Amino acid sequence: MSSEDFSRFDSLKLFMHQIYEYRKGVRPLVLCTMCNDCAQIMCKRLDEQGISYIEQPVSSNKVNLYFGKKACLDVVRTFVHKPMHVLTPAEDFMLGAMLGYDITAQCERFCKRSEAICGQTYNAHHQSYAVV
Repeated sequence: MSSEDFSRFDSLKLFMHQIYEYRKGVRPLVLCTMCNDCAQIMCKRLDEQGISYIEQPVSSNKVNLYFGKKACLDVVRTFVHKPMHVLTPAEDFMLGAMLGYDITAQCERFCKRSEAICGQTYNAHHQSYAVV
């Protein structure tokens, strides 16, 4: 087995575990970034299990695959047409929250990313705002 095959096998194992967690209600939305070949295999599996998903091309050989609850996917559809690095602070916050990231860390990230928009600087250590 080549290192590339091993990496794909590892990705597929992780993907199966994420389906399990989704089915058990651990997470309402899952995001996987993978090669196009793995995405085809995984989309087939999601179709077989009746799980909704969205594919977002990242590059010529990589895809973001979102799957989960309809309400979460509806939100993702509002910004899936653009690359992740250009998401607004609010879109980035919503995505992180839906993916189950630490909510306090998401709040801090939102404040930092919003500084230019809000005209405020956020000091996480002192938990205070200063108008600039």
